[in-house]
Amino acid sequence: MLRFVVALAALLSVALPAQAETIRVGVTAGPHAEIIDVVKKVAAERGLDIKVVEFTDYVIPNQALALKDLEANSFQHEPYLKNQISKTGWKIVKVATTIASPQGVYSQKYKTLAELPEGAKVAIANDPSNGARGLMILALHGVIKLKDPSNVAATVADITDNPKKLKFVELDAAQLPRALADVDLVSINNNYAVQAGLNPAKDAIARENAEGPWVNILAVREEDKDKPWVKQLIEAYHSEPVKAFLDTRFKGTYIATW
Repeated sequence: MLRFVVALAALLSVALPAQAETIRVGVTAGPHAEIIDVVKKVAAERGLDIKVVEFTDYVIPNQALALKDLEANSFQHEPYLKNQISKTGWKIVKVATTIASPQGVYSQKYKTLAELPEGAKVAIANDPSNGARGLMILALHGVIKLKDPSNVAATVADITDNPKKLKFVELDAAQLPRALADVDLVSINNNYAVQAGLNPAKDAIARENAEGPWVNILAVREEDKDKPWVKQLIEAYHSEPVKAFLDTRFKGTYIATW
């Protein structure tokens, strides 16, 4: 009888497929959520089950990862992650790059930066890295000068020349599209711009260069970085179906980095 039970157990282990490992991946609503849905389909074919968790801000996805409510997230660039880690001590690491997405500045009143009047109101993000990103776009196009144009933590205090006497308003990144009607110029992260119906490649009156520190990343807890599912997740993201989706869906707004 014992032999029969052992033989039956062996038979079942061969006959039944292994259950796919499940991980929770946090993304911000909009383009990152659309992209991870494609990654999810590719991963499922390769034995990795992804549960997508959407967020509406930039703070909670890293907090949720640190608190083990997620296994990974995909929504941020490395300077933002480093800034949050410097404040919190979270043991979160980058494991791969994902997409590049040149950010732009927008206006409902003016078609070029040269048209901005003296004293124009400019809205930028109130978190350090994305606020710096807005300032760096203006510096790149000669509207202002920064103490160090390559400083990814630059603030309004680092402006050394402001010939148009621009007035800066700092808002939560998710609220920036709503400010378009109230100010003269807004620097908007692309995921929020796309959600608001803007096309960064066409509607922005100025954009940053594609090369730079702002490439988006996949992040996991440091203790998990060498686990097999991390490699599976990266390979699913860095796949041809995902690249093809980026090319057809976003047409240059979001660009594969692999």
